[in-house]
Amino acid sequence: MIMLNNSRHPRSFAIHILIYFFIVYCCCSAAKDVRNGTSEESRSLVVPIGVVLDLNSPLGSMADLCMEMAVSDFYAAHPNYTTRLELHTKNVQNVLDANFAVQGLLEQEEVHGIIGPQRSTEDAFFSELGQKLHVPIISFTSTSSNLPYKEDQYFIRTTPDDAVQTRALATTCRGFGWPEVAVLYEDTDSGNRFLSSINKAFEEFEIRLAYMIAIPNSSKDSHIMKELNKLTTKQTRVFVVHMKPSLGYRLFNLAKRAGLMSEGYAWLITNSISIFMDGIDSRTRDSMEGVLGIRPYMPPSKDLKSFQERWTRNVILNNTAGSTRELNMYGLWAYDAITALAIALEKIVPVNLTSFDTNTTRNGTYDKSLRISTFGPQLLKGLSSTKFRGLSGEFELVDGKLRPTAFEIFNVFGTGERTVGFWTAERGIVRDLSSAGGTNYSTSVKELKNVIWPGDSVTKPKGWDIPTSGHLRVGVPWKHGYTEFVQVIIDPITKRTNATGFSIDIFLATLEVLPFHINYEFFHYNDSRNINWSYDDMLHEIPQKFDMVVGDTTIWAPRAKYVEFSLPYSEAGAVLVVKNKKPLDIWIFIKPLRWDLWLAIVIACILMGIVLLILEHRMGSNGTDPMKPHIYWSPVAVLAFPERNMVLNKWSFSVLVVWLFMAFILMQSYTANLSAILTVDQLKFAFSDNYYVGYQEGSFMK
Repeated sequence: MIMLNNSRHPRSFAIHILIYFFIVYCCCSAAKDVRNGTSEESRSLVVPIGVVLDLNSPLGSMADLCMEMAVSDFYAAHPNYTTRLELHTKNVQNVLDANFAVQGLLEQEEVHGIIGPQRSTEDAFFSELGQKLHVPIISFTSTSSNLPYKEDQYFIRTTPDDAVQTRALATTCRGFGWPEVAVLYEDTDSGNRFLSSINKAFEEFEIRLAYMIAIPNSSKDSHIMKELNKLTTKQTRVFVVHMKPSLGYRLFNLAKRAGLMSEGYAWLITNSISIFMDGIDSRTRDSMEGVLGIRPYMPPSKDLKSFQERWTRNVILNNTAGSTRELNMYGLWAYDAITALAIALEKIVPVNLTSFDTNTTRNGTYDKSLRISTFGPQLLKGLSSTKFRGLSGEFELVDGKLRPTAFEIFNVFGTGERTVGFWTAERGIVRDLSSAGGTNYSTSVKELKNVIWPGDSVTKPKGWDIPTSGHLRVGVPWKHGYTEFVQVIIDPITKRTNATGFSIDIFLATLEVLPFHINYEFFHYNDSRNINWSYDDMLHEIPQKFDMVVGDTTIWAPRAKYVEFSLPYSEAGAVLVVKNKKPLDIWIFIKPLRWDLWLAIVIACILMGIVLLILEHRMGSNGTDPMKPHIYWSPVAVLAFPERNMVLNKWSFSVLVVWLFMAFILMQSYTANLSAILTVDQLKFAFSDNYYVGYQEGSFMK
């Protein structure tokens, strides 16, 4: 038996006693804290929230970790809140699993909100189910929706809408002066909705979508290469890419092999790829050098920096098969979605916890076990009014989606990306968000920093070019008449076609003013032996035999349905050519009026003179001035000498007024007819029964 000699070590004994009491005190304090924590947690109202993710994917595992950290961070910062989120996560691999998972969450866990889905193909089902059961569906990945917004819509997106991104793309393309672009997108419902959105945005800025290429995610490299080879035969040199990162990376690797990442080309990527740029390998990054990207701007902050450090540590400690070491914007949107839910719950739940009622009623539309939530409308209202500054920036929902924020415009160069500017909905393109700018919307790319384009070029691509393959096939009509317009000459040795004439001169003069060279070759239509050929037949050979046709072709509405015409360079229309009448003779002055009209005028003058003679004779018999001899010529003299008093009787004066009115009409008609005879060509349209109308060979007049 060992005895301690306390007298020999008094100080050591005292230290042991102090340590013993300290340990006892700590244990008691810990037990008290546990009891208090348990009591506090029992007093909190736990609200179940469902989460539907593919935890085996990098995006799903990243979002799951971000949401767990969001719950922990929020309630650590707000320990006195009377509500607490409880996440029920379901791991799904496909659309069918997601549908069963969400029904299980509603039936078994009785969740009052669902975060998800991760894939856009599941949006429609989730949205309809949430609308029927009054359960808010919060999506942090969906950027487009084909559902019109309603005030009671239960599908909420904590992401900016594609319409904002496409407007930023349209502004950028307009600033660089590109008149048309081509879109390469993934053949999914989300891709089709994006195509509709970008079409509307580009129409606003008068930019034409030259062509759209849909590429399925399951496409083999041979199919993608075939589509890329088609691009080399097109005129457009500006391409917008919107697809999943895995498909987009394959596309750019193949595009470099096809020679489409060289000087003169311009490539733009949307946030479907640009958000994941931190996780690409060096080979893919090298193939994407010179690409211009647009993505939501991640504003730096102390909270964001602290979260990134803690997130990296947690990834290393909880590394799984599907986890990713790169944090992107989707993770921040998921984090802010949890924060918004926690704030909304605390705002709508009263302090008296017993007043919270989760009773539900049955809904006959779905399974009998699914019930309508009475808490969902309150939660939806709370989310719609929640505003705060999150890790991704200012959080505010407008029309069921995140309020538009700034977009970062970056350039892929070297081993990373270089920010060249920003875009905002209010100011347009700006170099720096902190700089003071005007109130006008800017589309000028002068605000951007220098961009390195594909092929290590610093020269802005003009956006279009003439395809390098083959020659421009120019069709010309071979005919006998009107060779002043087009005359076909066949070389007897080489059998090559050449052409001359006014139409050919116009075509060659147009080529000279173009800022580039075009190789062309003439091909004649009709071997001059077919008398039944027509210009319509020749135009129908576009584009099978000819790329264009040059000649005296009439612009006609039926033809415009299948070909495009240039602006007319000569007067168009049908003209009837006939023989002139014989030359004018010396009796031309009597031809404006017919002979019977001349006779009527002479008779009227005689009768007018007789009437005036009778009226004036009565005045002479009453003692006034006798009738003068020139009274017979009064109808004519009054026209030449209107200032004289030709008559004395008031009735005679009335007769002369009527005569003057009639004479004025006759003089105007005579003058007009004589002018027409002397100035207008006199055409003879009198045809006999045996006459012929000629028309040009092959004309539509036939």
